[in-house]
Amino acid sequence: MQDYLFNIQSNLEFTDSALAVFKHQFKNNKVYRSFCDLLYVHPSDVTTIEQIPFLPIQFFKSHKIVSSLDEIQETFSSSGTTGSITSKHYVTDLTLYEKSYLKGFNHFYGDIEEYTVLALLPNYLERQGSSLVYMVDDLIQKSQKPESGFYLDNLEELSEMLMKLDSKGEKALLIGVSFALLDLIELQKFSLKNTIIMETGGMKGRRKELIRDELHSILKKGFGVEQIHSEYGMTELLSQGYSKGNGVFDCPPWMKILTRDTEDALTIQQAGKTGGINVIDLANYNSCSFIATQDLGKVHTNATFEIIGRFDNSDIRGCNLMVL
Repeated sequence: MQDYLFNIQSNLEFTDSALAVFKHQFKNNKVYRSFCDLLYVHPSDVTTIEQIPFLPIQFFKSHKIVSSLDEIQETFSSSGTTGSITSKHYVTDLTLYEKSYLKGFNHFYGDIEEYTVLALLPNYLERQGSSLVYMVDDLIQKSQKPESGFYLDNLEELSEMLMKLDSKGEKALLIGVSFALLDLIELQKFSLKNTIIMETGGMKGRRKELIRDELHSILKKGFGVEQIHSEYGMTELLSQGYSKGNGVFDCPPWMKILTRDTEDALTIQQAGKTGGINVIDLANYNSCSFIATQDLGKVHTNATFEIIGRFDNSDIRGCNLMVL
C-alpha cells in the first residue's frame, strides 16, 4: 500500500514522490514506457517534475493503461454518446481511490460524518462504471446520516429535505450536475444557510451550455448562497480538485496541476499563462500519474488553478508522437 503518497507535507516531498512514481511506472507500464521511449526520456535523465512526460489522456480510450500485474478490481468508464469510444480506467486497488477521495474531502471540508450528503446525479446513475457515482455512494454511506442518498428525479422530495435540514441548522452537501441543479431551482427557490452546493459540471446535452460565471450566478441566486463549490475530477484520475467559489480550484497534497504550451505539448509553462492542463495524480500509482488532459486552464503562483475551456481536436498541436 502506497500510504506515503497521502502523507506528503512539502513541495520537496511531492517532487521526490513523483520522481519515484515515475520510475515505477516507466518500469511497469508498457504503454507509458513506449511513449517515454519515443520521446527519448529515461528516468536517469529526469530530476524535476517538469521533465516527466505526460501521457495524452486519449490513450485511456485506445490502450489498457496499467502499472500493476494485480487483478483488475473495477473498470471505470467515461460517459459518451452512443457509439463513441469511451475512456477506461482499470483500477487494481480500490483502496487507493477510497483513501484518495476520503482524505481529499477531509482536507478541504472536514469529517464526512458531519454532513448529510444529497446527490443529484441522474445522468451518471443511468449507466455503469461511473467513478463519480462510486465516490458519492461511498460518501453517502460514510456520512451515516439516514437522510443521505441519491435523488434521481425526486426534485420535490429533495426540495423539502434541503429546507428541512437547513432550517434545523444541520450541515448538508448537495452535489449535482449542472442541468439537474438548474431544474431544481426552477421548481423551488431557496435561502440556504448551512448547505454547500457543489456542481460537478455537465449539461450533457440537456440544456444550453453556460459559461461558469453565468451558471454560478444563476445557482447562487436560486439557492440563496454566497458561493457555488465545484469538483474537478475525471474517469482517468483517482483524485479530485475542489473549488469553494469563483471557479478557483485547489488540489490535495498528492495532486498537482501544470500547464503546457498549446503550440508545443512538451513545454511546461510558468504560472499565470493559459495552456493545456497537465495533471500529476500520485493516487494513480497503478495506472499513470502523469496525464495531459484536453482541458485549457491557468495555474496561479499559489498552485491554485482555473479551468477555462477545452481543446477541440483541431487545437491539439505538437502531438505527433501521441499515436503509438
